[in-house]
Amino acid sequence: MSMNAPGLTEDQRNQAFSEYVGDESKVEPKDWMPEAYRKSLVRQISQHAHSEIIGMYPEGNWLTRAPSLRRKVALLAKVQDEAGHGMYLYSAVETLGVSRDDLFDDLLSGKAKYSSIFNYPTLTWADIGAVGWLVDSAAIINQVPLCRCSYGPYARAMVKICKEESFHQRQGFEIMNTMAKGTDAQHRMAQDALNRWWWPSVMMFGPPDNESKHSAQSMAWKIKRHSNDDLRQRYVDVMVPQAEFMGLTIPDPDIKWNEERGHYDYGDIDWTEFKQVMAGHGQCNKQRIETRQAAHENGRWVRDAALAYAEKKAARKAASKVAAE
Repeated sequence: MSMNAPGLTEDQRNQAFSEYVGDESKVEPKDWMPEAYRKSLVRQISQHAHSEIIGMYPEGNWLTRAPSLRRKVALLAKVQDEAGHGMYLYSAVETLGVSRDDLFDDLLSGKAKYSSIFNYPTLTWADIGAVGWLVDSAAIINQVPLCRCSYGPYARAMVKICKEESFHQRQGFEIMNTMAKGTDAQHRMAQDALNRWWWPSVMMFGPPDNESKHSAQSMAWKIKRHSNDDLRQRYVDVMVPQAEFMGLTIPDPDIKWNEERGHYDYGDIDWTEFKQVMAGHGQCNKQRIETRQAAHENGRWVRDAALAYAEKKAARKAASKVAAE
């Protein structure tokens, strides 16, 4: 039974849809889908898109202060990639019948959510390394499974995005490793950056499974493939050996290898901080939205000019067609 077949009841379509995604088939924009599935995708993909756009600001802040031309070129390429990722993802949301202008309005008004991690300041050059190493490692662990998302446009966008995220992660690791193995002052800067970015990075995977409103249903629909806590555990297991390799110390005294579990144990997370940041009360929430609002307003003339050009071109095309007839 096809979910797109005519004459089906809603219950029959829902059943056919569940079987379809259960068989690892991809849902495409013209396919029938439950409204709750569509809304869940809009929420997740738009938050992802907003995170890519806002994520340019903590690193863009250092473009004019990078310590060498090589570092500046690499950082500029990364920021450019993030802008592209946002555009891919906004395009994916549009296939679900949502206007990009509405998505922008939600972000600029503060209504839309984006990753909590981007509401922390980048105080030193070591923070750029920490963001690339810690944050982009978390992004890779979270996003690689999304390449198998049940919604086709999102899954295909994630294939390209994940390839570029691997470059970003290597860039951050190389910065952190160079500083950690440099002078004493550089090592201290690297450790300080790790101390400040570790816990916010661990929180990136979202609230614990028993408090997550959306995780279980998203997994049932195969939008997500793993729970928040599962992804978080994978992250800790990957990052601890890397920190040890660089001679850095994870700022968690409870970190230890659990032979029985085959995983690292880690300490309690301060979810109060996470909730405060998500509610708009983090260190940089206000600054990030104000910066985005200013950029949007400053670019208005470009959008107006592009629209006027498109309308003029369409009018000429229509006039030529009439003349030809």
